[in-house]
Amino acid sequence: MIHYITLRVSAHSTEDKARVKDALDFFLLNSVDKRASSNKDSMIDAITVQGHYTNPITIFSTQIKRKSDCLVFARFVRDNMLPNDLDKLRTEMPERLDDDQGFHLRFDKQAAYLNKVKLSSSSDSIVAMMKIATYPQNREEAGRILEGLFG
Repeated sequence: MIHYITLRVSAHSTEDKARVKDALDFFLLNSVDKRASSNKDSMIDAITVQGHYTNPITIFSTQIKRKSDCLVFARFVRDNMLPNDLDKLRTEMPERLDDDQGFHLRFDKQAAYLNKVKLSSSSDSIVAMMKIATYPQNREEAGRILEGLFG
């Protein structure tokens, strides 16, 4: 099924870091076990890097590892996505699945801050990668798993 999910978002120097983190929290709070989410700050890593023009950029990242939480995340995304975004996701499934069985999604971080799930094609978004597990590795089986999750 889903081995793990990685979420990452960057806060540029012109953005409010707390709001960007809140956008990431929107996905976490609706995915992880409520007992674990009470300590969600310990689940999120933050690093500061230097941008091209020496501006500071904070990158927030987290990983969802529990199988049940991964399924809740997938259902949450599917159930809260706009119908046209869900159709787009279904159409683009083969292109979003890489050779290592990573399924890539980008979510609009402004929409997430407003508690909405919206796909984005922008590089300034919440980036999610769902690692699909099949043994042995099989792209067709990974596609069937994704179809079951989002189809």
